[in-house]
Amino acid sequence: RSRAEDAGRCPRDREVWSLHPWASAISCFPRKSACTHSPLSAASLPPSSQIYPIHLPRETRTRRALIICNIEFEHLSERAGAKVDVDGMTKLLEGLGYVVDINCNLTSQEMVTVMKDFADCKEHRTSDSTFLVFMSHGVRAGLCGTKSRDGITDILSLDTIYEKFNNKHCQALRGKPKVVIIQSCRGDKVGSVMVSDSAGPAEPTPSLAHTSPAELEDDAICEVHLESDFATLHSATPDTLSWRCPQTGSLFIRKLIEQFKDHACDNDLQELFRKVQCSFEKFPRQMPSQERTTMLRKFYLFPGH
Repeated sequence: RSRAEDAGRCPRDREVWSLHPWASAISCFPRKSACTHSPLSAASLPPSSQIYPIHLPRETRTRRALIICNIEFEHLSERAGAKVDVDGMTKLLEGLGYVVDINCNLTSQEMVTVMKDFADCKEHRTSDSTFLVFMSHGVRAGLCGTKSRDGITDILSLDTIYEKFNNKHCQALRGKPKVVIIQSCRGDKVGSVMVSDSAGPAEPTPSLAHTSPAELEDDAICEVHLESDFATLHSATPDTLSWRCPQTGSLFIRKLIEQFKDHACDNDLQELFRKVQCSFEKFPRQMPSQERTTMLRKFYLFPGH
């Protein structure tokens, strides 16, 4: 059986206390450090115009990644097993060539300060991408800081993440992939529903796209999108729970690490995200969600290159 931790209290990650039979397939991720498949050949890649470029060799690249993980809180329960998630994500990102900045147990304001400092890192100028990993208790509105009470106070809005790393505030990463990974609850609902085999109502016809405004010429500075080149994978859909085991960490983080280890050598990022989602197909209580994705090209990590 499995049950949520501290049912009836604040919205937060839920722990799997005793796992279903399906858990045997996901109880641990493979120990291998590289893909089992052959790396992509140049002939099998999309045209270069459709791929984010890697300009510098591994020796001179300065990839940086940020992990923010809240484990202990003043008013909420400890996120048991979260240290396993930090260790696993750190090893994965280091294996992909990133120097990882780890920050634990922060208030929402401290998280903002850490993000601002990280966005200002000069190393981003000679990097081709970044990973931003956030793990905490969470609510629909965002991520809980360490002083959060009842999921209302000390909340980091998810919008703040995109604001701090958009093309206005982090120009060194303009045009470069910014991968956001979020492990948290987004409410207190179980992500499954009982359904029948009867036909449901017809889906509404999507409305026509708005007509774009007329083109205007301007001799001033170059105009770019305020927000672009983001790809986000959230551990759950809005208003639902994420599940975590006190001994082995979050199901989402473990499955993500497994899919990246197995397939990063021959799949682009969004296909990796899809594989993570598919790995939850037989666990109806949780479904990772791709959101706020503004990538204009395919992003291949090319581990080892």
